[in-house]
Amino acid sequence: MSERLVVIGGDAAGMSAASQARRLRGPGELEITAFERGRFSSYSACGIPYWVGGDVAGRDELIARSPEEHRARGIDLLTRTEVTEIDLAGQRVRARDLALGTESWTGFDKLVIATGARPRRPDVPGIGAAGVHGVQTLEDGEALLDSLAGAPGRRAVVVGAGYIGVEMAEALLNRGYEVTVLNRGGQPMATLDPDMGRLVHAAMDGLGIRTVGASPVTEVLTRADGRVRAVATKDAEYPADVVVLGTGVVPETSLARAAGLPLGAHGGLLTDPSMRVRGQRNVWAGGDCVEVLDLVSGRERHVPLGTHANKQGQVIGSNVGGDYATFPGVVGTAVSKVCDLEIARTGLREKDAREAGLQYVAVTVESTSRAGYYPGAAAMTVKMLAERRTGRLLGVQIVGREGAAKRVDVAAVALTARMTVEGMTGLDLGYAPPFSPVWDPVLIAARKAVAAVRAAG
Repeated sequence: MSERLVVIGGDAAGMSAASQARRLRGPGELEITAFERGRFSSYSACGIPYWVGGDVAGRDELIARSPEEHRARGIDLLTRTEVTEIDLAGQRVRARDLALGTESWTGFDKLVIATGARPRRPDVPGIGAAGVHGVQTLEDGEALLDSLAGAPGRRAVVVGAGYIGVEMAEALLNRGYEVTVLNRGGQPMATLDPDMGRLVHAAMDGLGIRTVGASPVTEVLTRADGRVRAVATKDAEYPADVVVLGTGVVPETSLARAAGLPLGAHGGLLTDPSMRVRGQRNVWAGGDCVEVLDLVSGRERHVPLGTHANKQGQVIGSNVGGDYATFPGVVGTAVSKVCDLEIARTGLREKDAREAGLQYVAVTVESTSRAGYYPGAAAMTVKMLAERRTGRLLGVQIVGREGAAKRVDVAAVALTARMTVEGMTGLDLGYAPPFSPVWDPVLIAARKAVAAVRAAG
């Protein structure tokens, strides 16, 4: 007798889980039904800024697998259908057809929750005005492009200066807009320490992006027709023909909360290493709706990234399909860019280390992406944190031009392996003048961190 797997969410984690389970178990053994409230499946939300900015030619290039392709592979994917309730005792979910307005129940033997995250929206007057856009889904990207096409002028305000904020600032700049970024914090990129954030701030100003720190939005002002005309802070008004929200996301766990499933301090679902929801036998969860183990601090974190979602989906699908897999945790690696400025981080910031009760040293070095004499050598700044007593690597941040960001991968591997900074200095990294100085910038930082650990006793 076949079992039924129900998946809530048709993007990275949900459809990776469904696809992997289907590879392991055929339709005669496992019936798979997936619900997606949008029109699209298995797409790259991370690519939306580059589609808006013109680097990606069209929407469909961001879609890895369409609903029709999933159906052809034996997955009954229902789009424009929103799950409104999870009945754990009855092992069923209630879903609403958004086109028809009808509701029905679907039973399950196994359930995957992959409801993603929802954007934070400032709770201020006018935030729902025409011309104000989030960029969480492909539908959001379409709406923003339509709004840009009909905008009465070429002034854009981006609210928030995290990854999405700086990427959308670049996209709008590329489209010929005059861009202002309003940031609640003092410096852009709160995922970096403030001293590294200042480098990003200076570079953005140099690119022609006006970046205003310590400026939380108090109101969105509108014209007589209801469209946005300006964004107000307590100190000023900033004219805007379009506004993009880059204020971060929170786990979308309203269904899970209502069902009584366990949530962590950040509002995300809590799972074991197999991605099974804690305390549940037949319920799994993955993607932006879960919290994950930080391998450096040992604490649970909410880290909404497509890389994790896809890996977690594979783990879930393997376990649902009768195999076995685990997701060990993360070290918090992320890269981004704004125009030609590359930004990367992995591990802990100084704030994170203090909150985890760790004593640490921090060092910063200036270097270049290539041998200094080789054409195209670009400056980069590397900051490194190490545990004071043991010398264990705790975190790395990098800001620079071409060739900077992906160097963080060396540090990510070192963090996962729990290497010390002294051990890192012996890493046999590739060298040639077109690619690196004799001492790679990450290794220069490691050497300086070794000296700081020794000086600290």
